[in-house]
Amino acid sequence: MATTSRRRRSAGIRAAAAVLGAVLLATGCEDGGTGTKAAEPSPSRPAWNPRPTSMASLGDSITRGFDACSVLEDCPEVSWATGTEVDSLARRLLLSPQTSSWNYAKTGARMADLPAQMRAAVAHKPQLVTVLLGANDACRADVTQMTPVDRFRADFETSLGTLRSTLPRSQVYVAGIPDLKRLWSEGRKSMLGKQIWKMASICPSMLHDADAADEAAEARRAQVDKRVGEYNAALKDVCTRDALCRYDSAVNGYNFTGQELSKWDWFHPSKKGQGELAGMAYRAITSPMPLP
Repeated sequence: MATTSRRRRSAGIRAAAAVLGAVLLATGCEDGGTGTKAAEPSPSRPAWNPRPTSMASLGDSITRGFDACSVLEDCPEVSWATGTEVDSLARRLLLSPQTSSWNYAKTGARMADLPAQMRAAVAHKPQLVTVLLGANDACRADVTQMTPVDRFRADFETSLGTLRSTLPRSQVYVAGIPDLKRLWSEGRKSMLGKQIWKMASICPSMLHDADAADEAAEARRAQVDKRVGEYNAALKDVCTRDALCRYDSAVNGYNFTGQELSKWDWFHPSKKGQGELAGMAYRAITSPMPLP
């Protein structure tokens, strides 16, 4: 009798446990009875593809190869991004760069022009979009005309939003704006370069009166330098919040010398300088993890 009673109690306990488990499952109390549902794992970030098969490049005179082949002219064939006469990013990444890369950069472009460039680019459904833009927002006739940082940021955010609404899986490489003050410091060593700066009115906010060392000139250059830093901070911040966007500070930190600068204006990259830009971009894009 005692054995039979124990068996009945054990069976009853098992039955009660089964009923309790069913109730907990039905009510969502999967955490042991606290009344809250256990947290679901967050979706993983999309994986970065280090070998995209198509790309579109957006930007300004740098991406057009301006002054790299002849004075005051574009030379897209040596562009760091899509050039065919330099070891460009497209040649390093793509099997058929001439049919799977597009260059929508325009000499003189500012960040306000990026939304239209992006709209043109997305029509090709590129797997990678490169952006090197912003120097002209600081290179104005006067420092008071430099693009406000909030407007600069808004135009970049709009452009990235355009891409995401159409191509949510496409990747973006954003190069930092070059250090304009460093370019002034290096380029002013050339008498010809300074003449071209004056004649063509190249980046007057930084390069005007290149040899002036008075307080006003120093303050003007410092303002431009500060604004470039603010632009780069905005690019990095917006890009960092997008899982498939990589911001690269290497361009801003690169110490361009006379060999990497145009022999005509000592401001834009030479063919060698374009190759250096391509190398920086390639390293950032093919790295398994974002570079610091």
